[in-house]
Amino acid sequence: MRQHPDFFGEAELDLVYMARRLQEALQLEKLLTAEGIEYLVETGTYIGGIFIRRELTGAFFYVARPDLARTRLVLLNNRYKPYSANE
Repeated sequence: MRQHPDFFGEAELDLVYMARRLQEALQLEKLLTAEGIEYLVETGTYIGGIFIRRELTGAFFYVARPDLARTRLVLLNNRYKPYSANE
């Protein structure tokens, strides 16, 4: 379920997914809510484009560390590629 930043208090949150399109973000919100996962979503910018690099806006999804493994599994089982800092 989507939560306000205050809900998580001082808990460390991990980025699990970055949606580049509104429709993708809305579908992911529906999935995480149906699975009972508490998450934070914030807009942010990223650099996109192959030939013409530009700053774009996306939806960044975060979860508390204890929910990270479960959330990644839910994403993978539903054909979403979880965020990985190594890529």
